[in-house]
Amino acid sequence: MVQIFLVEDDKIIAKNLSLLLSSEGFKVIHAASQKEAIDILGEISFDLALIDISLPDGNGFVVCTAVKAQSNSPVIFLTASADEASVVTGLNIGADDYITKPFRPMELIARIKAALRKSGTAPSVFEVASLNVDTSSGLVKKHGNEVFLSALEYRLLLVFINNQGNIITRNKLLDELWDAAGEFVNDNTLTVYIKRLREKIEDDPTNPQIILTVRGMGYKLGG
Repeated sequence: MVQIFLVEDDKIIAKNLSLLLSSEGFKVIHAASQKEAIDILGEISFDLALIDISLPDGNGFVVCTAVKAQSNSPVIFLTASADEASVVTGLNIGADDYITKPFRPMELIARIKAALRKSGTAPSVFEVASLNVDTSSGLVKKHGNEVFLSALEYRLLLVFINNQGNIITRNKLLDELWDAAGEFVNDNTLTVYIKRLREKIEDDPTNPQIILTVRGMGYKLGG
């Protein structure tokens, strides 16, 4: 399981972020101050650090420097300030990305996964039942034969892969596709795309084993 080191002093933000990250399959290790973060750095292992720049006893730049001194784990800064000086300072000391508060939860998750992919931590090849998906090349194969998906069908499949083990509501699917698509995706359109995707990736679309329906709740990835 991918571990995220969260350094955030605001209790409500830290709680909400921990819930969000846990729901996406990450394990969260939390520190609420610069001192606490520095003290536990040598005692934990993690794959990515998510660090607030403004801390009650210092700043996140110090924590970032300490992280980079002992590992190659990517660092993403959380900042309430989008001023150029803070951004440049963070990037110059080794931060991989930054995101300004308030932020959209799924944008943060996307940035985390992008940073993990760049660092080689996130897997790029996924196998689900008879399906093989290589996200680095965008290649989808079923029983070894290439499956050709439209851009929106591929995006829909990635949403399921990125939420493996979780039930995904139709509203969440619509939000994800709305962010990615240049066309309007409504509830009826979503039903059509799920049907088309099943027809391409399932051995028996009438008895799906990859995209499962969870009655009254949404869908989840099977396999």
